[in-house]
Amino acid sequence: MEELVLYWFKESGPLSIFVSILLNIIISIFGVIPSIFLTASNITFFGFETGILISYIGECAGAGISFLLYRKGVQYVKNSIPANSRYLNKLTQSKGKEAFLLVVSLRLFPLMPSGLINLGAALSQISTLHFILASAIGKIPAMLIEGYSIKEVLSWEKEGKIFLSIISLLIFFIYWLIKRKRKQV
Repeated sequence: MEELVLYWFKESGPLSIFVSILLNIIISIFGVIPSIFLTASNITFFGFETGILISYIGECAGAGISFLLYRKGVQYVKNSIPANSRYLNKLTQSKGKEAFLLVVSLRLFPLMPSGLINLGAALSQISTLHFILASAIGKIPAMLIEGYSIKEVLSWEKEGKIFLSIISLLIFFIYWLIKRKRKQV
């Protein structure tokens, strides 16, 4: 996927920044596609600092647009949304300062899917301005951590990448086993 994105950037020339931001918006709207491959492409194509900045702008724009779209469509699906997370449940019932701080906090949590935060906030009483501001604040450390991690992984040799893949699969397998055991109990 990264090769395809890099090809699009190269073919877009000076518009490649806008292509990246548009891709980030699309990823945010779908809510389940990880954006890490796009951040990796941005860092590879634009360099570390510029790539991180473009990813940050794209993720903030994507969060804002998906929030607005989710809020518009939420009345149609409100009763069919699963509520598995204690924090997301709390977010959907919050408003004002509490909702703002929850969005900032959830953005800092690296394993929390961005789409769920956007959806939870859309169901809450938070204003659009406060949501965008909270998302922008929370995404700063998250983008720096993600960008630095990607930069380090990109500099690894083949053996390091294979090792990381094996560890990732092992973690996923352990997570799956734990989740399966919980369902049986």
